[in-house]
This record gives sequence, C-alpha cells and structure tokens, in this order.
Amino acid sequence: QVQLVESGGGLVQLGGSLRLSCVASGTIVSIEDMRWYRQAPGKQREFVARLTDVGTTVYADSVKGRFTISRGFARNTVYLQMISLKPEDTAVYYCNELIRTPINARPDFYWGQGTQVTVSS
Repeated sequence: QVQLVESGGGLVQLGGSLRLSCVASGTIVSIEDMRWYRQAPGKQREFVARLTDVGTTVYADSVKGRFTISRGFARNTVYLQMISLKPEDTAVYYCNELIRTPINARPDFYWGQGTQVTVSS
C-alpha cells in the first residue's frame, strides 16, 4: 500500500517562504511523475507544479518564478520551495504522484492528505 505524507505548511507573512515536503512510502517500484496541487476555500483544486521522471518541470502561471519543485536525494521525496508568498497562495497543498507498484500492471495516481499554507497580509 502506498502512502503520501505532506509536511511543511504553516502560517507566513506576505513575502515569506515555505518549503513543503511529500514523502512516499510503501512497496514502490518507481515514481514516474510528481505534482503539487492546491485548493483554496470555496475553489476547485488547481495544478501548481509538476516534475517528470526525466526532470522536466511545469508550473502554473500564477507561481512561475516563485515556486520550485524538486526531488530529494532519496528519490521518494518531492519538495515545493515557495518564496515571495502572497495571500492568494493560501490553500491546502496536496502532492499527487504517479507510482508503479509490483501489484498493478500500470502505474496509478496517489494523493496525500494535504498541508495547510496560510499567507497573511
């Protein structure tokens, strides 16, 4: 069974920084795609950033130049470094990964439980 656990959220002031982490655990053959999404109160969940297994990164326009997605040395951890935070970045942040396990013939997407980020003005 695969689990994704996010951490690193919190309360910061306008212009502050946070680094989110997402650790995958369980019987994993490979992690083929790593993404961050966020959901603000009353809004739909939206894409934030993506890191493919070949190192390609994609960012939402709203976070380009401020957020950086990266993979840890342990390879089962993905980070989201956030700088110059704005009140509109306030949301629950979720990691989402495409993971291949020994059981399934094809990889599946898994979600973490989310971590709250609140940016005060």
